[in-house]
Amino acid sequence: ETHASGRARAIGCINFCEGSLRCVLEDAATPPAVNYFMLHVGMGPDAHGLRAFGEARGVRTFAYGALGEPAPEQELVGSPTLQRIGTAHGRTAEEVALRWVLQSGCAVSVRPTAEFALGKSSCVDERQCGSPLAARAQVLDWELTRAEMATLDALREPDGNPTLFSSEGCPGPSPLRP
Repeated sequence: ETHASGRARAIGCINFCEGSLRCVLEDAATPPAVNYFMLHVGMGPDAHGLRAFGEARGVRTFAYGALGEPAPEQELVGSPTLQRIGTAHGRTAEEVALRWVLQSGCAVSVRPTAEFALGKSSCVDERQCGSPLAARAQVLDWELTRAEMATLDALREPDGNPTLFSSEGCPGPSPLRP
């Protein structure tokens, strides 16, 4: 209704697993333009087939959790592979993780700092966020090599549930479901 009235150019969905996305695509008058779900190094560039399923049907991937979710995963930010690649570019493992998502062709949301967890943010005022956000924007001014992308694409740890906060009927654990 909102889309049909012109008040929205596109609609999207959040944490829709393949089954949920399939239902929406079968029944919706306007299909979603994006599916917002977790994607990080270690899950593979296709996040258990979810990205390919959606994108084959015109639903682009908008990723969150490039550093892990609901808080940064030490296995990611402390990864020797990410650290080695980062050192080669004068970057941090966090920057490598963000760059991998972007260079994989996805939009990605970022948090202002790596000091976050579910319900917690270290940004109480603008001064705490401005500099870290500016640093995160610098992932746009360099690229990973093909060999580095292949190395990161091949990593299978830490894996994760791309639809972490999904509804019942979706595979994998969720902190929202028992």
